Amino acid sequence: MKVLNKKSDYAVRALLALGAAGDRFLSARAIAEAQHMPYQFLRGLLQDLIRHGMVESREGARGGFRLLKSPDEIALREIIEIFQGPVQVSECMFRKQMCANRSNCVLRHEILRIEHVVQRELEHITIGKLMRDLEDAHRPQAKGNTETNIVKGVF
Repeated sequence: MKVLNKKSDYAVRALLALGAAGDRFLSARAIAEAQHMPYQFLRGLLQDLIRHGMVESREGARGGFRLLKSPDEIALREIIEIFQGPVQVSECMFRKQMCANRSNCVLRHEILRIEHVVQRELEHITIGKLMRDLEDAHRPQAKGNTETNIVKGVF
């Protein structure tokens, strides 16, 4: 199971850049260069994000792209569903048609339960949360006993 494909990964990175810019418009070229991603590929992703109401664009010298939604309102699950389709753990046949083994399938309910857990977790991961995680990761490391810092979650 692939959780994030290249489109989803690049979209998350672009949304993080736009979230960090606040109300300012960023050019696709600036995002592509900063995030080391192909410019034309990014433009296509940004157009998809516009169609889904996450991003807006403005033309001109001060144009570019910016978030339409708060970073805390953009869930990873929504991004994955835009670029990859529904979040599924299994390619099980019971989704597409009646499976001959459906009544005897011991995994079916467990797979559905796991999918619901994964979907719920992906819903809780937002661009805002990832922005805060990124800020925390770039803060200076705490001094002191390394063992104590690891226990407290400071690396």
